[in-house]
Amino acid sequence: MKTFGKLVLGSTLIGAIGLAQAADHFGGVTWGETSNNMQKSHSLNAQLNDPDLDGAIKNSGTWGVRLGTVEDNARFYVTYDYASDTRHQYKLRQQNLLGSYDALLPVGDHGTRLFGGVSAGLVSLEQESRGFHRDRDVGLAGGVQAGIIQDLGYNVALEGGYRYLRTSADVQLKERGVGNAGRADLHSSEQFYVGVNYRF
Repeated sequence: MKTFGKLVLGSTLIGAIGLAQAADHFGGVTWGETSNNMQKSHSLNAQLNDPDLDGAIKNSGTWGVRLGTVEDNARFYVTYDYASDTRHQYKLRQQNLLGSYDALLPVGDHGTRLFGGVSAGLVSLEQESRGFHRDRDVGLAGGVQAGIIQDLGYNVALEGGYRYLRTSADVQLKERGVGNAGRADLHSSEQFYVGVNYRF
């Protein structure tokens, strides 16, 4: 995971250098749905009867903000995303801080562009389940994204996309008055989203 994260981060930085002379900037907001793939330790499954931690953040509402630079064929931006949800007694909170680079491909003459690129950064995972001690970890995140952008005029554009991340954050589940039940790793995360961008 660390090697993968370094490769993605290096690609992102190369993209940022390529956009260093870009004259235009943009900011935006996004909303979407996030689902996580949690990998649980054997002790956690044994003591808690295979808890459904994948279900805690599954198709859960996610919001984000972003700021970056853009030119005709590429863009570089920083995004902050937030998701939090509960299933049964298990509550998880996920926050991403990512740097991303996208290549842009114009389609037709109506301001439509396809995009695809890489992201790298940090992920924060918090466990706040009822009956357990709170735990938090910050790890690396790296992945890819793709989607479509439609210019609306007046420097405003709509965007729809998909992002897949591999991550390295994990949390402990320690029952109050009992002790440590085991560990849960955030192996990967995926997000479908829509957004509005303003170019300035």
